[in-house]
Amino acid sequence: MTTALIIGDLQRGITGTYPFTGTVLPPIKSLLPRARAAGALIVFVHFALRGNGADLPPGNALFESFHGAGDTFHEGSAGTEIDLPVADEDVVVLKRRAGAFAGTDLDLVLRARGVDTVAIAGVATSAMVAATAYDAADRGYHVTVLRDGCADGDPAMHGFFVDKVFPSRGFEVVSCAEWLAGGE
Repeated sequence: MTTALIIGDLQRGITGTYPFTGTVLPPIKSLLPRARAAGALIVFVHFALRGNGADLPPGNALFESFHGAGDTFHEGSAGTEIDLPVADEDVVVLKRRAGAFAGTDLDLVLRARGVDTVAIAGVATSAMVAATAYDAADRGYHVTVLRDGCADGDPAMHGFFVDKVFPSRGFEVVSCAEWLAGGE
């Protein structure tokens, strides 16, 4: 079994704007060295839109608000830089939608490395994490969601997803400390 750790949307414009994201940074920072030592592929996914709006879905108020936030979400701006230590062997994927697979080369990278299992962390639980987990399962990957490696602006929503939705879909839900503890 080959595993990848997918960490999404923990970028400066998000971590510096949304206080709830601060809860996930310490457990993920602690997990990174263990994951690398275990041979997991680390994939950082960050979100950015083109400054000219060419990639905005027509009439989508949510994406229009992201685009209107300027440097927070504009490609190449400081706000889109990953707010965790990225090693040379890690992979960085730019996405323009909620899910990490939508319109990216993530699936190609994972399959080239023989990955069959993904662990997902990042923000928000009800957006990036959920969209990525569903898409990963649809593509045949085994999915684990890292409970304390995810957060949502609404804590009740986070709890609903990690306690009800993800387990009902057959996804494993564990803490960052528990993941890889089995000697993987």
